[in-house]
Amino acid sequence: MKKHFILIVLFLFGAVITLADVRLPKLFGDHMVLQRNKPIKVWGWANPGEEVAVSLNQQHIKTVANSAGEWELELKKEKAGGPYELQIRGDNEVTFKDVLIGEVWVCSGQSNMEWALKNTDNAETAIKNANNNQIRHIKIQRDVSDMPQDDLMTAAEWKVSTSENAPSFTAVGYYYAKKLNEELGVPIGLINSSWGGTMAETWISRAAFESSDTFGDRIAEVPKSLPDTLLKQKKPNSAPSLLSNAMIEPLIPYTIQGVIWYQGENNAHSQISYEYRETFPLLIEDWRDRWGQGDFPFYFVQLTSYNAFGGTSEKGSSWAELRESQMMTLSVPNTGMAVITDIGNSKDIHPRNKLDVGNRLAAIALNQSYNKKNPYSGPMYKKMKEKDGRVRIYFDHLEGGLQSKNGEALVGFEIAGEDQVFKKANAKIVGDYVEVSSNEVADPKAVRYGWYDDNIDINLFNSAGFPASPFRTDSWKGLTEGNTKKLY
Repeated sequence: MKKHFILIVLFLFGAVITLADVRLPKLFGDHMVLQRNKPIKVWGWANPGEEVAVSLNQQHIKTVANSAGEWELELKKEKAGGPYELQIRGDNEVTFKDVLIGEVWVCSGQSNMEWALKNTDNAETAIKNANNNQIRHIKIQRDVSDMPQDDLMTAAEWKVSTSENAPSFTAVGYYYAKKLNEELGVPIGLINSSWGGTMAETWISRAAFESSDTFGDRIAEVPKSLPDTLLKQKKPNSAPSLLSNAMIEPLIPYTIQGVIWYQGENNAHSQISYEYRETFPLLIEDWRDRWGQGDFPFYFVQLTSYNAFGGTSEKGSSWAELRESQMMTLSVPNTGMAVITDIGNSKDIHPRNKLDVGNRLAAIALNQSYNKKNPYSGPMYKKMKEKDGRVRIYFDHLEGGLQSKNGEALVGFEIAGEDQVFKKANAKIVGDYVEVSSNEVADPKAVRYGWYDDNIDINLFNSAGFPASPFRTDSWKGLTEGNTKKLY
C-alpha cells in the first residue's frame, strides 16, 4: 500500500515538473526557417512567473511567463543567413538546430495546393534535382476543431529539401520556393497547411463570420461546441472554421512574409461561386487581422480549365463565376492572381503541371513583394467601347503587346445584344485592343471571353507569355447569383 502511495506521489510530482517545463509550439523545430527583415515572434508556455530567456545569433532577450503560464517575445530583425541555433532557457532548456533566416510563406487551400511533387509532370527529374539546403518545408497535419487551438494537435516536422524529402512537399509550393531561391539567393521556408476537397468557409474564423453582414445570421445558427462524434469523423466541411481553428490559429503569430493560396473548386461545385466574391475577401481580411502583421501579400491561383458541369454562357457556368469572384478579389490590397487556364486538364481536376503554377505565383511575388521589374500578369480586362456594331476591348498588362498564343485566330469570345443571348464572335487584335463582332448581333451590349467551365482552348496572351484572364463586360444575373449555403 505504501509502495503504491509513493508511486502515485512520484507520478504527480513528475507531472508537475513536466508542466513547468518551458515548451514552444509544435511549429518550431530543427531545420525551420525564420522570417528575415522583420521582428521575429517567439512564444510558448512555462510555469507562471518563470523567467524565459531566448537567444538567436547575437540576440539575447528575456521575458516572464504570465499567470496562465504563457509567454511571448519579439526578437529584432535579422538578415538572411544561418544556420543558427534558437535557444530557449527557463527551468529547462530547449534548443532548435540548423535554423535559417529567410523568407517564410504559408501555402494553403485544397488539393491542388496539397498535391505532392511526386505526382506531377516530370516528377522524376524534379526529385532528382531537389537537393537544396535552402528550401525547407513543414506539412501541417490534417486536424479539425470546433474551438481555436493554441498549438497544433498533431506533431509536424520541418524537412530540408532533398531527393528523399521533397517528393511529399506541396508541388506548387516547392516550385514557388525554388524560383524565389534562385532569384533572391535566400532561404525559403514553406508552411504547408492545406487539405484537399475543402470549402473556403472552413478556413475562416467564427469571429470573422460573426462580424460579417453577409454571414452573421448564418453563423448564429451554428453551435459553438460540436458533438465529439462529428469531430472524430474529421470532415472539414461539416461546419465552418474547423480548419481555421486547428490548422491556422496554431500558426499565429509566427512571423511570415505572406500566403499563397489555391482553392475554389469546392465552392464552385457547391454552386455558391457568386458569394465567393464576399467569402474570399473575408478570409484574407480574417487571416491578416489575426496575424497582426499588416496587409501581408496574399497571392492566389485562379481556377483552371476543367469540364466540371459543361457550363457555358448559355447554360451558366459556376466555374466561370468563381473565376470572376477571384478576379474581383484583386481589389483587396496587396493581392495577386495567377491565371492558368492554358495548363489545365479538361478531364482531371488535378492537372499535373505544377511547375508553371509555382512559377507564375513566384513572378507575382518577385514583382510585388521583392521589387523586381519582371512581368507577372496576363492581359486583364479594363474597358469596352462600342461603335457601329463592333466592340473594342481594352486591357491592362499588355507587356509588349497582345498576341494569340498559337498564332491562330482568337477563340473564346462571345457577344450579345439586349436579348442576353450570346453568339460566337469574331475577334482580332488591333494594336492595343481586341475588336469583337458578329453578323448575328447588330447592336452589341456585352462581350464575354472564356466564359465556360472548360476553356483550355482560349488563346489570348501578352508578349510576356501570360494568358488573359476570362472575363465578362456585363453584370447580368448568372447561374449562382443569389445562391447561399447553410454553414451547418
